[in-house]
Amino acid sequence: MTDQESPARDITVTAAGALCWRARRGRLEVLLIHRPRYDDWSWPKGKLDAGETNPECAVREVMEEVDVTVQLGIPLPSIEYPVASGLKKVYYWAAKLEKCTPRPDGSEVDEIRWCTPDEASRMLSNPSDREPLQALVDAHRRDELETYPFVVVRHAKARPRSSWARPEGERPLAATGQRQALAVSRLLGAWKPKRIVSSPWTRCMQTIMPYAQFTNGRIRTVDAITEHSAHRNPKKARAAIKGLLDKRKSTAVCTHRPVLPQVIKVLSAHASDELAAQLPSKDPYLKPGAVIVCQVSVHHPGRILSVEHYDAYDD
Repeated sequence: MTDQESPARDITVTAAGALCWRARRGRLEVLLIHRPRYDDWSWPKGKLDAGETNPECAVREVMEEVDVTVQLGIPLPSIEYPVASGLKKVYYWAAKLEKCTPRPDGSEVDEIRWCTPDEASRMLSNPSDREPLQALVDAHRRDELETYPFVVVRHAKARPRSSWARPEGERPLAATGQRQALAVSRLLGAWKPKRIVSSPWTRCMQTIMPYAQFTNGRIRTVDAITEHSAHRNPKKARAAIKGLLDKRKSTAVCTHRPVLPQVIKVLSAHASDELAAQLPSKDPYLKPGAVIVCQVSVHHPGRILSVEHYDAYDD
């Protein structure tokens, strides 16, 4: 993942949450919650459940505490602070709220408040919570807060080539890969890409199918990003990926390990040098079922503003 753990300090508690935001007449507002148990003002957040990823936790906690389903935007700085068991680390994302109306759950949260960043800075009980707030404000000032996700998925673990005598395009997922595909579906739910694209080969289709079924989405197949097509014509594979980026729609695209270098070339061309350096650079680039999540600017077409990397469940 893009956020590096401190090697000298042991994290005993991991949590995740989101800074929910909206714009009213061009003015940025953020959502604070009040927790009666601690009598404090903070951001919606909570500890990870067993087997849960940080992004999944952030979305679940916002739902549980303020009754809205969010789509994560750019990652914000994580914070660390001491707790009774040691050191707690909280991962945060920006999350735009548009037409939905948040409501406190009445148990963990008894009050919510939309406020300006300055008001939030004064009200926050934990001073370290101001760091992700400042990053949110800075992104808004640069017109880089509003984004959409472009997610690259390497297909999950497939049956070995050595044990498959039929056409390569029909080689399916292994049992582990089928479980990974379910994990991919849950992970993609944190960003909710609307456009679903895949290599037509069986193992890619089986990887992305659980997410398509969950969202009632249609899978669009692209022949140019199969292994064979990309090997014969890498330029065409790059053009296909660039075409998807140029459509300016939230997208998940599932392809193969040998195609990833072409995908990464396109992403690198749309990112700063600093972000391009965060993209995988060595074979195998991604583990089976792993994803790269790029947030692409709405107001600066084609500009990638953040890069995240998540490995899949592996048993």
